[in-house]
Amino acid sequence: MALNPFRAAPRVPFVASAAPVGSIDPCLIYGSVYLETDPYRRSYCFATVYQEPEEAFSDLLVFQEENKLFADKAGFWYQTSARDFADYVLFVTDKRALADFSIHYTKSRSFAGCRK
Repeated sequence: MALNPFRAAPRVPFVASAAPVGSIDPCLIYGSVYLETDPYRRSYCFATVYQEPEEAFSDLLVFQEENKLFADKAGFWYQTSARDFADYVLFVTDKRALADFSIHYTKSRSFAGCRK
């Protein structure tokens, strides 16, 4: 510094690098989930999903748990009725091109999980 020549130069504060912008990984979503259908609340949602009618083309096979405690792996979701109590709020769209990933509901617990 020009006013005090004996003082060391100030250190530059550490700034974390910005997270890379990319798609959402559906393999990391589990637990309690609230599915939002109101398009006006889309900006408050974590991701946008498309409910795929065919199992072969989905990114994630979802099994609906009856108890929140058992929804502890990828593909195991407990659907809440209130968005405030959900771990993830997902917007459901009817257009595949606008979705971050697609899901398909399965009745078998052993088939649930990520397709990647």
